[in-house]
Amino acid sequence: MDRLTAVEHALRAATPNALLDAVTAALVEHYGVVRVELRLVDYGMRSLQAVEPVPLTTEPVMIHDSPQGRAFGSQEPYARADPDEQAVTVHLPVTVRGDRMGVLSVTLPEDRYAEALMTEIQHICDVVGHEILVAERDTDLYVLARRATRLTLAAEMQWQLLPGRACSRPEFSLGGHLEPAYSIFGDNFDWSASADELTLTVTNGMGEGIQAALLTNLAVNAMRNARRAGLGLADQACLADQAIYAQYRGTAYVSVLLLRFDLATGDVQAVDAGSPRLWQLRDKHVRAVPFDAQLPLGMFEDTPYECEHFQVLPGDRLLISSDGVYDTASSVGETYGERALARSLNATRLLPPAQVPEAVLRELATYRGETPLDDDALVVCLDWNGRP
Repeated sequence: MDRLTAVEHALRAATPNALLDAVTAALVEHYGVVRVELRLVDYGMRSLQAVEPVPLTTEPVMIHDSPQGRAFGSQEPYARADPDEQAVTVHLPVTVRGDRMGVLSVTLPEDRYAEALMTEIQHICDVVGHEILVAERDTDLYVLARRATRLTLAAEMQWQLLPGRACSRPEFSLGGHLEPAYSIFGDNFDWSASADELTLTVTNGMGEGIQAALLTNLAVNAMRNARRAGLGLADQACLADQAIYAQYRGTAYVSVLLLRFDLATGDVQAVDAGSPRLWQLRDKHVRAVPFDAQLPLGMFEDTPYECEHFQVLPGDRLLISSDGVYDTASSVGETYGERALARSLNATRLLPPAQVPEAVLRELATYRGETPLDDDALVVCLDWNGRP
């Protein structure tokens, strides 16, 4: 058995809470590593938190001002030599299918450091990421490591509802983010990809706190139920509409944008039922994609919904935002609006889609100044590559 396989076997045999111990012991034995540290990115995407039995025992490091953050942001290993200890510390990204989870830092003697060795350890980082996703079904260790402070109950529900924060396949790459990360209540996004299609939904439940979170949970799970039953996009909206109306009788409703992408052709079906809006960046030109407005889900009984169509081409970038972004006001009362979003899309066009939502929301925070957010802010970015 080669050493790479031995490390993989050790990880898969470890109990869910002991992944870090297992990978540390295996790296020490097979690679001569002298120190290992695993950090996961927090919900706000601002800091990297150490995975440890007692959360927040070790000081977090900031993403934008640390060697670990450099590896996380670039998604490339970053090495720093320590001549005094005659050692090299290498920070390696832990990422699963485009979803950036954190950084594994390994320290080893100078004479053991080699690029080929780092290629193997980067592969081990990928295995660690997959094992963490599986282990999270049985332990809170990694979920706790992601929080820099306590989540509200509504935020806990919303983060658990998400499929992830990014996804990458040959045909597309996408990323999304929510603010305020630790007290979000009504906004959410969801996706599912099959061999031939990508379904993407962006949801905004009315209200605040736990009531908004419960409403959004009902809507998202109703749409998932319809999708998994093989229903078309318009019927997914209809089923969710009926479920929400049956529960709330029109006193609460959900705004949602449903999109289904044909991975082979780039044809997109769309149902626009509320406030999330879509912008397209093509050849440095930004335009709002217009849809016929349809009623939010749950407003009336048995509301009919219809699909519209548009086309995406390889190289297109799509950005979806909630009203908490485009309706946010500056300190002088001017809303962020379409013009500012167009500037932001152009300014971030060289960033990968997983990093665009955070960049847009950081710019939104600067635009807002001292004015606090009075609504959730959600951004989803999708790059379309298409199939050859």
